[in-house]
Amino acid sequence: MSGTENQSIGCTVQQCQYHSGQSNYCTLDKINVGTHEQNPTVVECTDCQSFKLKM
Repeated sequence: MSGTENQSIGCTVQQCQYHSGQSNYCTLDKINVGTHEQNPTVVECTDCQSFKLKM
């Protein structure tokens, strides 16, 4: 993790440890996107698997 915003990865989830806190960007260099469905067909089926709850 770089600690500065990555303008290639937008994020509005302020509860995530990797949210920049200053703007709607992620601070990770790379994220992992996955699914919780066997056959994903809509955006709601996908998940940012890099999410970590901010403490």
